[in-house]
Amino acid sequence: MSISNIYEKVKIMSTITKEMQEGISPDQAIEMLKEGNQRFLNKNQISRDLNSQVKETSGGQNPYAVVLSCIDSRVPVELAFDQGIGDVFSARVAGNIVNEDVLGSIEYACGVAGSKAILVLGHTKCGAVTAACQGVELGNITALLSKVKPAIADVENRIGSIEVEEVTKANVHQSIKEIRAKSALLNDLEAEGKIKIVGAIYHVENGNVTFL
Repeated sequence: MSISNIYEKVKIMSTITKEMQEGISPDQAIEMLKEGNQRFLNKNQISRDLNSQVKETSGGQNPYAVVLSCIDSRVPVELAFDQGIGDVFSARVAGNIVNEDVLGSIEYACGVAGSKAILVLGHTKCGAVTAACQGVELGNITALLSKVKPAIADVENRIGSIEVEEVTKANVHQSIKEIRAKSALLNDLEAEGKIKIVGAIYHVENGNVTFL
């Protein structure tokens, strides 16, 4: 099934059906996210009846991708990729870090619900990454920020200094690495070609998403 055919069906049926989800390849799923961001940037979003989508998805959902992003209010995942209700799973945690709960959520999305792509989405001017670079310690935030330390060490080793935007990119790669290392289920699905795991950076300055 071509991406253009998928879009035509979405316009007619409003939401993604199980049949449509099964016909989407991992590469197509990523391309759909890229094209959605382009529509967002070009102010050419698909016209959707959200009330109808609420009703249509009340009996079930068939998201074609799962996005792991930061909780930052400036990173509106569904809007930035021009997605409707039921199109994507959205897992959000400060610094888009990976823990057991996040892994379990992503495993459900791909292993049970049939999503074809995992996108780890960092963003510019990330408060969590900035705080980690500054060595902030405060309550439970301390433990969360510690998960960014491998990315800080990687950047410092490579360029000799700690630059927040470079750490942000390295942190996306680190999260992808941890998904593969800590989830046998997702690692197997990727090895079998049933899913694809990619990273990207959302630019809060203009809404553009740069895939890594």
